[in-house]
Amino acid sequence: MDSLVGGNHTAVSEFILLGLTDDPGLRVVLFVIILCIYLVTISGNLSTIVLIRISSQLHHPMYLFLSQLAFADMGMSSSVTPNMLVNFLREKNTISYFGCDFQLGSAAFFGSSECFLLAAMAYDRFVAICNPLLYTNKMSTQVCVQLLILAYIGGFLNTCSFTICFYSLLFCGPNRVNHFFCDFAPLVELSCSDVSVPAVVPSFTAGSIIVVTVFVIAVSYIYILITIMKMHSTEGRHKAFSTCTSHLTAVTLFYGTITFIYVMPKSSYSTDQNKIVSVFYMVVIPMLNPLIYSLRNNEIKGALKRELRRKLFSQ
Repeated sequence: MDSLVGGNHTAVSEFILLGLTDDPGLRVVLFVIILCIYLVTISGNLSTIVLIRISSQLHHPMYLFLSQLAFADMGMSSSVTPNMLVNFLREKNTISYFGCDFQLGSAAFFGSSECFLLAAMAYDRFVAICNPLLYTNKMSTQVCVQLLILAYIGGFLNTCSFTICFYSLLFCGPNRVNHFFCDFAPLVELSCSDVSVPAVVPSFTAGSIIVVTVFVIAVSYIYILITIMKMHSTEGRHKAFSTCTSHLTAVTLFYGTITFIYVMPKSSYSTDQNKIVSVFYMVVIPMLNPLIYSLRNNEIKGALKRELRRKLFSQ
C-alpha cells in the first residue's frame, strides 16, 4: 500500500476478490462451467449480430435493437467473466485499484444500457402492434438512432456516477472484497471515509434508470394487451403475442434479478445469495438472451436457415 497525503491513512493499490468459493475442487468445476457459458455467450451473441447484419430480411428496428442488446450482453459478460475465470485458477485473487474501477464502470455502463435497450424494444413493439400504419414514420432510422444514442448516454451517465463515487471513497487498509467482482456495495463496506453521499448517489441513479425503463415497458405492454384484446382474429392475436414473448421473457429474467440486487433491502438476503444472483444476472442471462430470441423467433430461424443454405450451395 502507498502512503496517502495528509493523515495517517494508507491508500489501497489493489483489492483481493474473495470470489465464489474457497474449495479448490469446486473452483475447478465452476471454472469449466463458467468457461462454457462464456464461450456460448460470445458465440451466440456474435452470431446474432452477424446474422442481423448480413440478412436483409432482418433490417428492421426490432432487430437493430436486438443486435445492440447482443452487443451489451457481450460487454456485460466480458466485464467480469474473464477476470473471474483467471481468479478460479489463482490462489490470491487480486485486482488493481484502476482495474477495479474499470470493472465497476463497465458493468454499470452495459447494465444500464441494457435497461434502456429493453425499454426501446418495448416501445418498438407498442408502435408495431398499436399503430401499425404509422410504424414506418414513428420508427424511422433517425428515431432508432436517437433511441440508441439515448441508451448509451444513459449508460455513460450511470457509469460516471459510479466512477465519481468510487474515487471519492477512501480505503485505509482492509482490501478484501467479499464478491467475485468489484461491485459497489462491498467496496463501500471497506471504505474508512464518510459514505453517506457516495453510497446513495449510485443507488439513486441506478434506481432511477430501473424505475423509468420499467415504467416505459409496463405502459407499452398495457397498451399492447388492450390492443390485442380488441382484435377479432385469433390468428392476429397469436401473431401479436408471439412477437412479444421473447422480449417479455428477457425482460422478466433481467429485471427480476436486478430488482433483487438493487431494490430489495440488503437485510433480506445474504452475501452468498447476492453472489449467486449476480452470477445469473451478469454471466447466465447474457448467454440466455440469444437463445431466447433465436428459439422463439421465426424470422431469425428463417434467416439463419437461408444463410446456411446459401453457404452450402455456394460451395
